[in-house]
This record gives sequence, C-alpha cells and structure tokens, in this order.
Amino acid sequence: MGEKATAARRAFRSLHAQGCFVLPNPWDIGSLRRLEALGFPALASTSAGFAWSAGLDDRAMTRDAVLGHLRNVCAATDLPVNADYESGFADNPEGVATNVTLAMATGVAGLSIEDRTGDTLYETALAVERIAAARSAVDAVDSEAVLIGRSEGFLIGRTDLGQTIDRLVAYAEAGADCLYAPGFSDPDDIRAIVRAVAPKSVNVLLASPAMRVADLADSGVRRVSTGSRLAFAAWAGFEAAARMLLEDGALPAASFKGA
Repeated sequence: MGEKATAARRAFRSLHAQGCFVLPNPWDIGSLRRLEALGFPALASTSAGFAWSAGLDDRAMTRDAVLGHLRNVCAATDLPVNADYESGFADNPEGVATNVTLAMATGVAGLSIEDRTGDTLYETALAVERIAAARSAVDAVDSEAVLIGRSEGFLIGRTDLGQTIDRLVAYAEAGADCLYAPGFSDPDDIRAIVRAVAPKSVNVLLASPAMRVADLADSGVRRVSTGSRLAFAAWAGFEAAARMLLEDGALPAASFKGA
C-alpha cells in the first residue's frame, strides 16, 4: 500500500492546486468501477450512501465498519480516494487524532472532519482543536494527504454565512487544506467563502438541480462533490422500476440495457 498510497496522495494534492475537478461519491465497489471507467480523476466515499447500502441511516455506521469500507475501496482502485470520515468518530481532539491515524492506514488520499455532533455544532474552540489534531495525525503519516475541514451548520439550520465563514477560516488556519460547508448554493455566498479562505481550496456540494460545475469553477471553487446524490439517484431508479413491476407487471426499457 505504501507506494500506491503515496502516489495517490500526491496526485490528489495536485488536483487541488489549480482549476476545478469533480469528485463523485461511490458507495460500493460496483459504483466505484463505473465512475472509474468514466474517467473521473478521484473519488470520495459517502457516509449516507454506504449506510443505505447496509440498510441503515446516515451516520449509523461504526468507525470500524467505515474503516473496513475505506480499506476495500482503496484496495479496489489506483485513483485517489477522499474519505467522508464524519466527525472523526470522537469528540475530543485526542480521539480524533487516533481515528485519523487509523483512516490514513487504509490508504486514503484525503479525509474530511466535520464540526457536528448529532444536531449541534462543537464549540468553535474545540472544533478548531479537533482540526489541528487531525492535521498532526495526517502529517505524522504523510503530509501530502489532504485534510478537509467541514462546517455543518447549514445542514442543521444554522445558516448564517458569517458564522460559517469564521469557522472555515479558523479551520484553514488550524491546518485544513480544503474547506467545505455543505448546503450553501447561492453564488454570492460561495464566492464569499472562496475569498475568505483563499489561497486554500474550497469544496462545494451539488446541492440543487440548478447548480452547474462550470459556474462553480468560475466562482473559484476548486472541487465539486456529489455527496449522497448519486446513491440517491440509484435508489430512486431502483424503486421506480420496482414500483412499475408491482403496479404494471413490467420493467422499464432501461432495465434491459446490457442484459
């Protein structure tokens, strides 16, 4: 894993240096293979997609289950893999550092740490200490790996842009390479985030059908991820086909492609 992981981390870091790239989120090896074949330069796990594949709700998977999933994903591809590592599976900085070390051992090229516990945010000072601890743990293994600082306020109703920016700036100063506040979709808000954390890179989630990668790139966004959207689309297609089978006794034509 050593040389492979090192190469993936260097390649992943270079993607954050300029331009804008799309980071899709597979949830299993099958979806990974299809995205890999389409030519995406890197991949990211999705906590929700992985949990749904096991019949669970998002954030219900254990740390060890997630670590096993990351090992399998990294072993299955030479592409850089970014880990959706939720809140690091610990409240205190020491626990976050321990768990980040374990994640790095799976071969991931980057990982994100959220500032959320349940439906509340960690106090800012503690959240910053958690990012700093994650940075130290990453650097102890391979400083080329990319650390993403995530602020989850928008997703739990704390939509104040100024407060979110203050947190992202603090996470950047604590060592995060890339900043991410999922849920924000207004172009002016996104440009404000990009300006505030520059020269660090910004990840934006495709949060609505109106959002376009080209527009985000023009706003200075470095990478665009899909989160659980691809997994949700797959399950929606599955359910629609199953409902058609139940109600009409037939399957949609798309079901027979490649059969």
